[in-house]
Amino acid sequence: MLAGREVRSGMISVEGIVKRYGAKIAVDGLSMEIPAGRIFGLLGPNGAGKTTLLRMMMGLIVPDAGRIRLFEGLAPGSSAAIRRIGYLPQQLALYESLTVRENVAFFARLYGLGGERIAARTREVLERVELWERRDERAGELSGGMLRRAMLASAVVHAPRLLILDEPTAGVDPLLRLKFWDWFSALADEGATLLITTHHIAEADRCQEVVFQHAGRVLDRGAPAALLERYGVRDLESAFIAATAGPAAVAALGPGAALGPGAAPARRKARMVKARMVKGLGAKR
Repeated sequence: MLAGREVRSGMISVEGIVKRYGAKIAVDGLSMEIPAGRIFGLLGPNGAGKTTLLRMMMGLIVPDAGRIRLFEGLAPGSSAAIRRIGYLPQQLALYESLTVRENVAFFARLYGLGGERIAARTREVLERVELWERRDERAGELSGGMLRRAMLASAVVHAPRLLILDEPTAGVDPLLRLKFWDWFSALADEGATLLITTHHIAEADRCQEVVFQHAGRVLDRGAPAALLERYGVRDLESAFIAATAGPAAVAALGPGAALGPGAAPARRKARMVKARMVKGLGAKR
């Protein structure tokens, strides 16, 4: 639980960061401010620079230009910052030969917890994700959904102020996905900041703010309802297409769209964006 912690106005400050891989620019002068105590979603297709951005925030790679500051002044990768961050990767990352309880306790020790605190926090987080009754089962014997729940428990056992969640509900069934988002909302209510990438566009509606990221840049950001109103569309997928290719592209994808002089190029561009969305975000129609 994070109750009683001070919630500050700023959690992540990104200023003009650039990251190149040879001739390819993965992140191109990107800037954003993320406040504390919010569920913040990053939406964009493969190649948008989302994972590169997350890795720079965690200090795993260094930007070529610009700077990132966490918790109102800490540099990514510093020991003080690392202790305040919880990370749930897309890939399964538990020790299969250890039990669920042993896995969570192991990560608790890595983050500096000790003695009775490890046992208390291990039980608390496993009860939260409804795995306490499975605590003595080996991780290698769990279903995919149970593994994701155990990974979430491991990510929050040290009560981090910032949670970085990369596709946290990948491979999770729809009912369990709803539970995950209930847990995320509870963590935010307790003062944690959640930065989430997701390939389920419908999930992004549960974020309090969403960033559209494309070609290493921020296209737009705002509350989901505000983005829908801004682009005059009914879903975030269409809003992303409008932000990328323009409102005419959304109209060009619709049934019975009027074919004016510029309709064909708009339709082609919209289809290209749509293809990237389907491939990169897993959107289903």
